[in-house]
Amino acid sequence: MSDQPVQQQAGQKRWYIIHTQTGQEMKVKAALEGKIQQGLAGDKISSVLVPTERVTEVRGGKKRISERKFFPGYLLVEMEMTDESWHLVRTTQGVTGFIGAGRRPVSLSEDEVAEILRQTEERKDKPTPRVTFQKGEGVRVIEGPFTNFSGVIEEVNTARGKLKVLVSIFGRQTPVELEFWQVERL
Repeated sequence: MSDQPVQQQAGQKRWYIIHTQTGQEMKVKAALEGKIQQGLAGDKISSVLVPTERVTEVRGGKKRISERKFFPGYLLVEMEMTDESWHLVRTTQGVTGFIGAGRRPVSLSEDEVAEILRQTEERKDKPTPRVTFQKGEGVRVIEGPFTNFSGVIEEVNTARGKLKVLVSIFGRQTPVELEFWQVERL
């Protein structure tokens, strides 16, 4: 079996998954984009994407939003698969290979690419919490009108980033809706 890719129809671009060395996704992306700008790829490579999402977390009592990679160690490249474009990507520093059956790169389906792009866009607008909580877990409120109150999680809504916490107010268990970043584990 050859290391070389299967040729596709001339001018047809598809998305491929590239495996990179750990933590090198952004460097590989920059290197490939540099090769594209220098004209080394001709018109064979059109897009390089590292799918990311925004996540919220609390550090030092402050809410912070950061970026996290969906698929650590991987990036997506839209390209026309030729021997030259395969070699250009494969010899980029930090690239360990293409994902595929055996040694032949396999392109993603249009549905798979659409879903990845949809998730990337959706999660850019609405950060997901870095910390996850479970029903029955004890938490302390660190932000808002119930600061320093403790309670037990009654309900978790990960999609909205909200919790329903039973807080003891004047000796009565009262359900309070809070954002994930407003509480910390006990």
